[in-house]
Amino acid sequence: MRLDKFLKISRLIKRRTVANKVCDSARVFINGNPAKPAKTVHVGDILKIEYSNFAKSYKIVKIPEKNILAQEAPELYEVMPDTF
Repeated sequence: MRLDKFLKISRLIKRRTVANKVCDSARVFINGNPAKPAKTVHVGDILKIEYSNFAKSYKIVKIPEKNILAQEAPELYEVMPDTF
């Protein structure tokens, strides 16, 4: 699944167009490397999103086949502990 679509379906970013802009501005990393919106995500990848004043890391646990309910979105990833 494409990174921008995963970000939208998992509700980490609200809209796919916003996910594209965030990826294009090099604020999303997969396994430590900057990721473009078309990058394919896999189970086990570590996803890091840099927000304006902090960063969050997530481990991808499951890739959905199609759109899912909002209640099921947190099952797609695990929040990683912050490391400084």
